[in-house]
Amino acid sequence: MISAGPEVAFDGLQIAAIVPCYNEEIAVGTVVKDLLAAVPGMTVYVYDNRSSDRTAEVAAAAGAVVRTESRPGKGNVVRRAFADIEADVYLLIDGDDTYDASAAPTMIKTLLSGPYDHVLGTRTDDPEATAYRPGHAAGNRMFNKLIGALFGEQVTDMLSGYRVFSRRFVKSFPALSREFEIETELTVHAVNLRVPQVEVPVGFKDRPDGSESKLRTYHDGFRILRLIGGLLQYERPLALFSAIGSIFVLIAIILGIPLLVTYAQTHEVPRLPTAILATGLVMVGIMSFVIGLILNGILRLRQENARLAYLRLPSVTHSGPTT
Repeated sequence: MISAGPEVAFDGLQIAAIVPCYNEEIAVGTVVKDLLAAVPGMTVYVYDNRSSDRTAEVAAAAGAVVRTESRPGKGNVVRRAFADIEADVYLLIDGDDTYDASAAPTMIKTLLSGPYDHVLGTRTDDPEATAYRPGHAAGNRMFNKLIGALFGEQVTDMLSGYRVFSRRFVKSFPALSREFEIETELTVHAVNLRVPQVEVPVGFKDRPDGSESKLRTYHDGFRILRLIGGLLQYERPLALFSAIGSIFVLIAIILGIPLLVTYAQTHEVPRLPTAILATGLVMVGIMSFVIGLILNGILRLRQENARLAYLRLPSVTHSGPTT
C-alpha cells in the first residue's frame, strides 16, 4: 500500500474526486470516507449510474455529493462529470474500494510538482490480491504493448481506473467512449496531445466481501480492441492506410510478376482476368495511400485545434503549503 505520510493540505485549490458507481453499496461508503480523510477539503462526487441498491444513500451519508447519470456505462459517467464539474484538480477513482485512497495526496502533489496534466496510478503487483484476475492482468499487458507499438509511447497500466488530471486536460478531453474503454481513450488522448504526464505506483486490493466486479473479460476486451482500431483510424490514418495500400500492391505484384514474365517471353497475356485483377489492386492500393494523406491533413488540423483548446487554460499551480 502506498501512503502519503503526514496529512497534506492543498489550500486554495479546488479538488474534485469523481467516483463512478453501479451497485457499490458495500464499498462506496469506505471509498468516500477514505478520500475525505486523505485530502481534507476535497469534494467527492459519487455518480450513481442506475444502481438498484442503496449506493446513493450510502454515499451521501458518508459525505459525498451524489449525482446521477441515466445512461449506462463508465464512459458516460466520466463524460458527464468532466462537463459538469469545475475544479483545479480532478481525481478519478473506482467506487469498488480496490484502490488505495491514501495515495491520493501523493498523486495530487506529483501533479502539482511538474506541473503535470495527467498522473496515472499504476497498480502494484501483489500476489495476494485476487481483484486483479489473471485474465485481466494478461489483457492489460497486451493492451499496454499494443498502445506502445501503435502510438509510440510506453504505458505501464493503461486500464487503471485511478488517475489525477489538471483542469486543462479534463476540459480538452472529448470523452467519446460509453463504457469501460474510457481508460483507453484517456490514455490515447494523453499520448496524442503529448501532455506532461507521469506514473505513480498505487496499492490494489481485493473487493470487499459481497461486492462483485462489473468487468467482463472478453466482452470488454473486444470493446477496447474495437476502440483501439477506431483510434488508429482517426489518430494514425497515414500509417493505417499506407499499410492497407501496401498489402494490396504486394498482392498485385505477386499476381503480376508471372504475367510479366510470360509477356516478356511470348508477348501475350494468357490470363487476362488476372491482369485486370492485378491492375485493380494497384489502383486500390494507390487510392488507399491518397486517402491516408488526406486524412492525415485533417488529423493535423484536429491536432492543432485540440492543442489550442488545451492551451487556453493555464497549468495548475499551487502557492500554498503542501505539507
